[in-house]
Amino acid sequence: MTQLPPNAALIVIDVQQAFNNPSWGQRNNPGAEDNIAALLDGWRQAGLPLFHIHHRSKRKESLFLPEAPGFAVKPEAQPLAGEPVIYKSVNSAFIGTDLEQRLREAMIETVVICGLTTDHCVSTSTRMAGNLGFETFIVADATATFERRGHDGRHYTAQQIHDTALASLNREFATVVTTEEVLRRLPQAAR
Repeated sequence: MTQLPPNAALIVIDVQQAFNNPSWGQRNNPGAEDNIAALLDGWRQAGLPLFHIHHRSKRKESLFLPEAPGFAVKPEAQPLAGEPVIYKSVNSAFIGTDLEQRLREAMIETVVICGLTTDHCVSTSTRMAGNLGFETFIVADATATFERRGHDGRHYTAQQIHDTALASLNREFATVVTTEEVLRRLPQAAR
């Protein structure tokens, strides 16, 4: 990973209270939110563009309904005044939103993606970013997911799901990086 361009965008996906609900099961990477906070801090200090993506469900039973407590953003990823917040209702941050349009209008060609969960909304958005032609980085330690049960009843740990999701993205849709790598390659603040 070389130095990021001066308009590389950080895309922070679904860092919402709904993922604290125990119904999800066991989770990996308990430090993901702290790493997301570090990325946000680095982006803000460098004056680079960033986008907050929040899931706003239309399903009545969802933890992500706007009136549900789970809709709230976790403290580590609270948007600051003036930072763009985009609401989605499906797994991809690009479907039914103006994210791609905003990126194109700002002539942004590089995106760095973090958030929850690795194998669902983060992966789907990463795949689309790559397919849309953006140079895409996914931050492994600033993402996390939950255990899953396969179609055959087999149990997969959260770490297995996380690792295989990242493996399937790497070099096909994105480059997998760490928070430290990204922060080292941020351009200096444009002041």
